Amino acid sequence: MKATKEQEALTKPFQPEKVDVYMAKLKYPLADVTAALRKIILSTDREIGEEIKWNAPAFFYSGEMKPSDPKEYKRYIIVFNLFQKDCVRLVVWRGARVNDKSGLLEGAYKDGRRLALFHNMEEVKSKKASLQAVIREWLKTLENG
Repeated sequence: MKATKEQEALTKPFQPEKVDVYMAKLKYPLADVTAALRKIILSTDREIGEEIKWNAPAFFYSGEMKPSDPKEYKRYIIVFNLFQKDCVRLVVWRGARVNDKSGLLEGAYKDGRRLALFHNMEEVKSKKASLQAVIREWLKTLENG
């Protein structure tokens, strides 16, 4: 059954093939960390989609939402920041709304962003549960408002 134009406007399609191409071409010292984080994020909830946005993998809520101004980026959960070579920085969009008891999220940006830093695979493994908890909490705040 094909979705109507109204339904398509309320959801957002996945673009994993574009992220696959990006990842295959990625020349980055922590490419293995990046790949592992991608897998964790996508496995957290079946309605998390991905695309390339702002020159990096970006993850968003793909499910149905009320229409909003696209410039508010309400769907976006996490965007990779790969500009520094010392660690992968996950920008958690509107992370200030998440009640992060683990201490994973850092920073106090005025626009509500928070960062999660991953320097190596050991940190990916040790912080996996906290990252997934933050994502699930973020999704709850989205559903509630």
